[in-house]
Amino acid sequence: MTTAWPLPTRLTGVLRRPRATFEALAAAPRALDVLTLGFVAAFAATALALETDIGELALLDQLERTVSAFGEPLDEAQYAALQEISDRGTAYALVTSFVSIPLLAVGVSGVLVGWRRARSRTAGPAPSFRQVLAVAGHASIILALRQMLAAPLVYARETMASPLTLTMFFTLLDEGSPLTRFVGMIDLFVIWWTIVLAIGVSVLYRLRMARVVAVFAGAYLVVAALLATVVAITGGAA
Repeated sequence: MTTAWPLPTRLTGVLRRPRATFEALAAAPRALDVLTLGFVAAFAATALALETDIGELALLDQLERTVSAFGEPLDEAQYAALQEISDRGTAYALVTSFVSIPLLAVGVSGVLVGWRRARSRTAGPAPSFRQVLAVAGHASIILALRQMLAAPLVYARETMASPLTLTMFFTLLDEGSPLTRFVGMIDLFVIWWTIVLAIGVSVLYRLRMARVVAVFAGAYLVVAALLATVVAITGGAA
């Protein structure tokens, strides 16, 4: 029986040598501990930031921007509802952290397992849901790290707009241009997460790593382009 790596080793392994880490996880899958840690860390960091006065205003501004981005005008009742949400920073942090860490990992795992079962011509044994969840769960540490780094920046910058997008490299572009909208949706940490997840999938499914990384990164860019197009069509603000 293969001995599972201890949690600290797995955490550093995902960041420094993901392929070797995922090979070890395929032999001895673990997910509950890393998902719990990632969720608690992301929730705590986000909640601490949003419970401040600055964090509350930043959340309200972000909610307004999100609605406006899709061309929806705000009436008084809707604005009051957004204010009520911004007053509940801890609850907001709880929901967003749960969705972005454990729920996303489970959802991604379900899609990957379903995809494998649909490919009846694929040779070799299929990885179990537990193995896939171990990979997706450990990749989610990058998303937790993203939230932990973003939380203090909310307080320092007085905005929840992510400073971790490609926008930082295109500061001279017109704020409302389609290209600015597109690069503003490309988050560097999400790209990192996508690549690490693709490495794990290539290990589990015995696929060429470069090909899987290209497919996953391409899918992310397509989704970002579609969202930017929707925002442009609806006439909302970026």
